[in-house]
Amino acid sequence: MLEGKTIGFIGGGNMAEAIIKGLLSGELPATSILVAEPVAARRDFLAGEYGVELHDENLDVVRRADIIILAIKPQVAASVLTGLEPVISPDKLIISIMAGISTGFMEKTLTSGARIIRVMPNTLALIQGAATAVCPGRKATPQDMEIARGIFSRVGTVVTIPEKQMDAVTGLSGSGPAYVFTFIEALADAGVKNGLPRDIAAQLAAQTVLGAARMVAETGEHPALLREKVTSPGGTTIAALHTLENGRFRGLIMDAVDSACQRSKELAEK
Repeated sequence: MLEGKTIGFIGGGNMAEAIIKGLLSGELPATSILVAEPVAARRDFLAGEYGVELHDENLDVVRRADIIILAIKPQVAASVLTGLEPVISPDKLIISIMAGISTGFMEKTLTSGARIIRVMPNTLALIQGAATAVCPGRKATPQDMEIARGIFSRVGTVVTIPEKQMDAVTGLSGSGPAYVFTFIEALADAGVKNGLPRDIAAQLAAQTVLGAARMVAETGEHPALLREKVTSPGGTTIAALHTLENGRFRGLIMDAVDSACQRSKELAEK
């Protein structure tokens, strides 16, 4: 699928690095990966750590790459795409991981008829544990989608969705790790408040979340049913759940996702 292909990254930040790690772990040669990164120190790090080829100019990478991964901030999408437009041809596959930037916007800017796929991974790609959603642009082929799924399956789980659902993915799994990190921090703080040493509380909190997530994923049971199994009548867990309900715990999580979805839509309009 990727054999003989050259993959070019526009942007060499953390997410690009995570994808590079996944590609190399899948036995893709480092010589097939090019990265355009404006920060010299970052270029030196990526070259030394992964043996990939670094450039400071985007066009040097785009001219040579078969697959181009746009790993840049959505705020600079318009200027970067306009700069790339002269060297983008229909034979190149464009994969974007920019939040809030639609395939329609990219197709309008890249006037040559580019094949575009939009992808929303999350930061857990850094440990090959990402939740990633992909959707095709108008000209993307089934083979293009297979290539995109193949790339991102190397850093976690991949689902295919229609683009109209991408803002919801951004709010749920794109921003979701931050919600979970905050919950783990609060859980550990509660342990410290009740007498546990900080390191022990942090270890127990992280493992509890990890184990609970694995149980949901591996059993396939609804979280509510799993919760019932650990909630004894008149016990400690139901007392704690009552407190969470009084504080609108589930409602606040839903509100947080709504806020992230709305921000994703706002980014698309800029």
